[in-house]
Amino acid sequence: MATVQDGMRVCILYTLTLDSGEMIDATEEGQPLCYVHGTGSIIPGLEQALEGMSVGETKDVLVPARLAYGDKEPETVERLPRNLFPDDVEVGMGFRMRTDSGQVLTVYVESIEQDWVDVNFAHPLAGEDLHFQVEITDVREATEEDVACGCGCESCSEDCGEDCGCEGCG
Repeated sequence: MATVQDGMRVCILYTLTLDSGEMIDATEEGQPLCYVHGTGSIIPGLEQALEGMSVGETKDVLVPARLAYGDKEPETVERLPRNLFPDDVEVGMGFRMRTDSGQVLTVYVESIEQDWVDVNFAHPLAGEDLHFQVEITDVREATEEDVACGCGCESCSEDCGEDCGCEGCG
């Protein structure tokens, strides 16, 4: 039986909650999250916890902030001109922006004023310990296409999400 290890395409069902018990994300039944293990496609703490599991296994995983999205740091907030954002900008939205050096970063809107938008360069879950309930639904050796795609979808022509990074996805 195949186990979760580097180079394997892994599919999971999960529920994600915070310390408060608030559920903040979950896969829909029958719609697992698939990824290639060992490629950094999911947060490091969860990837480590899934190592060695097999199809059908379930696990409760606590991922500390440092192994998820890092610690919350106040110096990651910056004020940008409002005209850089679309009219329908809302608190919590994420935007990809390019730094002066050309690096692409995702920023998250924290507050909106008439002339300014405060964005945070840290993920909204930075500083949060994450609680996952996980079930492994599929494990198989990753194909060249899986590795090239990086997102674990069956084909990069599928809509595997705007953050997958594949050409043709999202």
